[in-house]
Amino acid sequence: MSATIAGPDGKLRCRWCGAAPEFLAYHDTEWGFPVSDDHRLFEKLSLEGFQSGLSWRTILAKRENFRAAFHDFDFDRIARFTERDIGRLLKDEGIIRHRGKIEAVVNNARQARELVKREGSLAAFVWRYEPDSKQLAKPQTISTSAEAIALSKDLKKLGWKFVGPTTVYAFMQAMGLINDHVGGCVIRAKVEHERKNFRRLG
Repeated sequence: MSATIAGPDGKLRCRWCGAAPEFLAYHDTEWGFPVSDDHRLFEKLSLEGFQSGLSWRTILAKRENFRAAFHDFDFDRIARFTERDIGRLLKDEGIIRHRGKIEAVVNNARQARELVKREGSLAAFVWRYEPDSKQLAKPQTISTSAEAIALSKDLKKLGWKFVGPTTVYAFMQAMGLINDHVGGCVIRAKVEHERKNFRRLG
């Protein structure tokens, strides 16, 4: 099976973006483009945690609800959530009502706040794990990597939860730490251009 699929404009794209209508815009404008904004990085780590055992389509469809429920993933605000806030979120039908995952976001917000105090930003910390582009596996052929395993391990040491190596690798793919668009994909060159001009904070 080909790794690409023709989009509505006839240009080739990664096959996965044809699996659901909402994937196309996400693939073309977000996935793989480098991110340095701490709230967006925290959002993606949180949503990847929520996705565990579910499909990305389920999470993407609820993303605006998650943003509303978690104050646009402002971890300074989430870090102050109480048991009452967790109770409120467990009743929110617009998100995934899983106590462990909700509590993990609150816990991770507290860890993110501490990490920023030490490192200056979440971006400065995560971008240190960007792999050497010459060492990368062929796009979309692996589900984790040495760098994802290292980042997962170090986050866990700092007390983060729901940040296993596969979750972290998906985060790295989405946030542009690697360009995992397949060779024939029209977006791959756009991502590469953005990555070339991206100012790393690490």
